[in-house]
Amino acid sequence: MKISIWKLFFLFLFLGPLVLAQQNQKLDSLINLLDKREGEPKAELLNEIIQIELYNKPIQVKTRIEELISHSQRIEYTKGEANGYYRMGGYFLNQGKLDSAEYYHGKSLEMHSEIENIPGILNGNVQIALVYMYQNKFDLTYDHLNQNIKMYTNRDTVNEKKEFKFIGSTYHTLTNAYTKQGLYNLALESELKAHRLYKELVDDENFAANALNSLGDVENQLNNYDQAIIYLSEANAIFNKNENRFFELLTLINLANAYSGKEDYPKCLEINRKGLDLAQELENKGHEAQLWGNYGNAFEELNQLEKAVDCQKKSIEIFLELGNKISILYPYVNIGNLYRKLNKFEQSKHYLDLVIAEARRNDLHQLLALAYEFRSNLNEARNNPKQALEDYKKFKQYKDSLFDKSKSQQIEAMRVEFDTEKKEQQIVLQDKEITVLEQQAEISTLQKILLGGGLVLSLFGFYGIRQRLKRNKLEKEKVDAELAFKKKELTTHALHLAKKNEVLEGLKQKAEELKEKEASKKGYQQLNRTINFDLQDDTNWENFARYFEEVHKDINKKAKTKYPQLTSNELRLMALLKMNLSSKEIANILNISPEGIKKARYRLRKKLNIATEDSLQDLVLSL
Repeated sequence: MKISIWKLFFLFLFLGPLVLAQQNQKLDSLINLLDKREGEPKAELLNEIIQIELYNKPIQVKTRIEELISHSQRIEYTKGEANGYYRMGGYFLNQGKLDSAEYYHGKSLEMHSEIENIPGILNGNVQIALVYMYQNKFDLTYDHLNQNIKMYTNRDTVNEKKEFKFIGSTYHTLTNAYTKQGLYNLALESELKAHRLYKELVDDENFAANALNSLGDVENQLNNYDQAIIYLSEANAIFNKNENRFFELLTLINLANAYSGKEDYPKCLEINRKGLDLAQELENKGHEAQLWGNYGNAFEELNQLEKAVDCQKKSIEIFLELGNKISILYPYVNIGNLYRKLNKFEQSKHYLDLVIAEARRNDLHQLLALAYEFRSNLNEARNNPKQALEDYKKFKQYKDSLFDKSKSQQIEAMRVEFDTEKKEQQIVLQDKEITVLEQQAEISTLQKILLGGGLVLSLFGFYGIRQRLKRNKLEKEKVDAELAFKKKELTTHALHLAKKNEVLEGLKQKAEELKEKEASKKGYQQLNRTINFDLQDDTNWENFARYFEEVHKDINKKAKTKYPQLTSNELRLMALLKMNLSSKEIANILNISPEGIKKARYRLRKKLNIATEDSLQDLVLSL
C-alpha cells in the first residue's frame, strides 16, 4: 500500500539554497575571513556563511547560528539578531520541528517589521507561511503570503524595488498550499506566475528548476506520471549540475513517487536508494525517515515483505528520534499491515490500534480510513467476521468523508476556473487586435512618422505597440494553459466518480460474503441500504454534468437539436464517450455492467444511423 499524503510535509522551499547553489566553493574562504571582521560586517558574514551551511551542514550549523545571535545582541545590531532568528527558524523547519520553527520565524518577522527591513519581512512571511501550511493552518498561510503580494502590488511606494527580486517564491509557496489542499488548478496558476517572475527578475536557472519541481509534483497529484517525470528529470539535472544537493533530494523524492504511481517499482527502488544516500550525506533525518518508509512501500509491492518490515522499522526509529508524533503514524500503519500479511496478528493489531487512537485524536481521516481497512482485513484473517464488518463500516465512513472533501475541493477549484470563461471571450478579441497591430507594424510605420517629423513620438508608439503585443500574447498563453488544465480536472472528476462506484460495488460484494458468516443480518442490511443509496444518488452526476458543460459549451443542446430522439441516458453516454473514457470507467460511472455498456452503445449507434464501418467515437468527438 503506497502512502503519499505525507510527502508535502517535507517540501521546504527556502530561498537560501537557490540563491547560493553555486557558492559552495566560497565557504572556506568566507570562514577564513571571520577573524578579520568585527561589528556589523562580522554579523553579515556569519549570516552569509550560515546561508550556505544550513543545507550542506544541517546539524553543525546550529552552533554558527547561535554565534550570530549572541554576537548581534552583544553589539546591539537588530538586523543581525533578526537574521539569526530567521536562520534558527529555518534550522528547526528543516528538522521538521514546527513549534520551534514557528517561534523563531515569528520572532524574526517581528524584529524585521520593527526596523522596516523589506527583504526580511518578505522572507519572514514566506517562511512562517510554510510553517502554518505544515500545521494545516491555511488561513494564516494565505494571510502572510497575501501580505507579500500586497507589498509587491504597491512596490512603487518602496524606494528599492529590487528588494522584490524573489517575489516569485511567494507564489511558489502558494502553489504548495494549494497542492496540499487539493486545489490543483489554483496550484498550476500560482506556479505559472512564479515561473514567469523567476524568468523576468532572477538570472538563475535554479529558480526555474524549482518551478519545474513543483509542476512535476502537481502532475503527480493528477496521476499524470509521464509528464511529471519529464518536469522532474529536467529539474533534477539542473540541481545536480549546480550541486544544489538539498533540492536535488526533493526532486528524487518526487521522481520516486512518479515511478511508484506508474507501478515501475524497480525504478522506484533505484531512485529511493539515491535519495536515501543523499539524505544521509546531508544528515537530513526528516527526509531520510520518509524515504525509508517509501522504500518499504516499494518492497511491499514487490512482495518482499521482510525487507519492507526492516525499512519501516528504520523509518519509525528516526521519527522516534525526532519526536515527530504525526509522521510516525505512517510507518506504523504500514508495518501493521505487513505483520498481518506475515501472519503476525498480535503485532499487527498493536500498531493498527495505536494508529487509530492517535489518528482519532488528531482528526486524520485518511489515516483512519486506511487503518480501519487494514484492521478489517486483520479481523477477517483471524476469523472474527463481526469485528471485521464493524471496521469495514468505519472504513467506509471515513472513505466517504474523504471523497466528499475531495469533491468539495474540486467544486471550489472549478468555481474559480469558471472565471476563465470570460477570459476566453477576451482572448478572441485580443487575437483580432494582435493581427491588426501586427499589420500596422508592417506598413512602414517608421517611414510615415519620420515624414511627419515625429521621430521621438514614433519610437515611443512603436515600443508601446510591441509591449501590448507581448502582453496580449502572454495572456493568451496563460489562458490556454488554464483551459487545458480545466480539461484535466474534468477527467479527474469523472475518474473519481468511476472509482467511487467501483469501491461501492466492491463493498457490496464483501458485505454479501460477511452476511453468510454473521449471526445477525441487521448490520449487513443497514450497510447494503447505505451502499444502494450512494449508488443511486444523482447528485454526483449533476455536479459532473455542470463541469462538463463548462468545458464543452452547449454540446448537449447541439446533440439534442441534431438528434431530438435521444434520451437523457443516451446524452450521458455521449458525454462520457467524448471524454475518451474506457468502457469499464463508463460502466462504473453509470452503475451498469460492461455488457450493458455494449448494448447501450449499440442502441445509440442505431438512433444516430451510424453505418457499421463508421466510428461512434469519431461522431461524438466531432460534435
